[in-house]
Amino acid sequence: MSDYSLTYTPESAETILDSIADGVFTVDMNWRITSFNRAAEQITGVHKEEALGRICSEVFRASVCESGCVVRQAVESGQPVINHAIFIIDAAGNQLPISVSASALKDEQGQVIGGVETFRDLESAEELRENLSGRFSFGNIVSRSQKMKRLFDILPQIAHSDSTVLIEGESGTGKELFARALHELSNRADAPFVAINCAALPDTLLESELFGYKAGAFTGAVRDKQGRFAAADGGTLFLDEIGDVSQALQVKLLRVLQEKTYEPLGAIKSIKSDVRILAASNKVLETLVESGKFREDLFYRINVIKLKLPPLRERREDIPLLVEHFIARLNHRNENEIVGIDRHALNILMSHAYPGNVRELENIIEHASVMCRGGLILSEHLPTEIVPEKRTSLKDGGGASLEEMERAMIESALERNHGNRQAAADELGIHKTTLFRKLKALGIEPPEKDGRSSKRKQEG
Repeated sequence: MSDYSLTYTPESAETILDSIADGVFTVDMNWRITSFNRAAEQITGVHKEEALGRICSEVFRASVCESGCVVRQAVESGQPVINHAIFIIDAAGNQLPISVSASALKDEQGQVIGGVETFRDLESAEELRENLSGRFSFGNIVSRSQKMKRLFDILPQIAHSDSTVLIEGESGTGKELFARALHELSNRADAPFVAINCAALPDTLLESELFGYKAGAFTGAVRDKQGRFAAADGGTLFLDEIGDVSQALQVKLLRVLQEKTYEPLGAIKSIKSDVRILAASNKVLETLVESGKFREDLFYRINVIKLKLPPLRERREDIPLLVEHFIARLNHRNENEIVGIDRHALNILMSHAYPGNVRELENIIEHASVMCRGGLILSEHLPTEIVPEKRTSLKDGGGASLEEMERAMIESALERNHGNRQAAADELGIHKTTLFRKLKALGIEPPEKDGRSSKRKQEG
């Protein structure tokens, strides 16, 4: 039996509290702070002497202080609050994401004499998210998949050309985002970017929208109107869903591409066109050409450079990044205080089929942000049609931490690269030694073999 013993005194209790990495403070029944450890000082920027004796809401300044104080909730209900994600305002006025837990504080007789709250700073995780987002983004396009990164690599080169570009991909894959990125990287960036959805207008109206018209060209045309070609002069015209354009209008588009001129409806003189054409389609135009629904000569005019965007189901590793991206954007736009997403909710999103691709995921997160408003997005905040029925019997709990997302990304990269750690590190944008360190820190079993030998055999 040990000869060592420890006598607990207020001083020793204070020493113990100051050794804890999480912020800790206690309050009495009047919600005045009675203790405030060193980590609480560091996270909030408030000195202990300044905090003691003050009402906790004056010091802590949390997003839930007025409407749902977690300490009050724990004291009044007798049930602890665990890992509740909120925002606080530090001494410098900065908004910080934290995770808080609280419980009632009792004396030796079991009487409630106040409350205790512990909290940990999530700012470092937020910074890492921002770094990841910056590393795997191109303008407003967020991705870390190899297919998308290959497109990122060639975008600047394509942008500096004036060649016509055809962007193919399913609805919701981000075709217009790529078109805008091409424009913003081009020499025409200071000129207009004009977009039109060719599938949204009937043929006669689409023609007048594209080329404009002269007064008297038809009943109701009381004055001249410039079309999209004129509006985009010197810049870029994006023809979305060009596969839905009629054969008759295809002839007129072909003339613009060949001769760089067009005629407004009712005009007798041609107008020169200085516009770069970017076209997009959610249909495979080669198939439309084979069936006679799309002119072969127009196809070859717009198919100078082709970008094919993969659907979201082929790049599921992008889902966590996209979720974080949409949450941040919606927080800014709607002044929400959503910190992240619960691990079970993320699992549901990772397993969804996404027929509507990235646009569908964005709509799902917007729906969730309306239902949630603050803290973590749970499965109950997701649209009911994407939540499997078997999930209703399970409890949500805990956040899908950045560490868990990072583990999933690393495991996925190793799997895609057949255990080749160097290739996985290159894909993740980190050094091989950094990957080794992360494997150890995250408890990931490294592949038994590097994978390079098998790759050489395949290449041989």
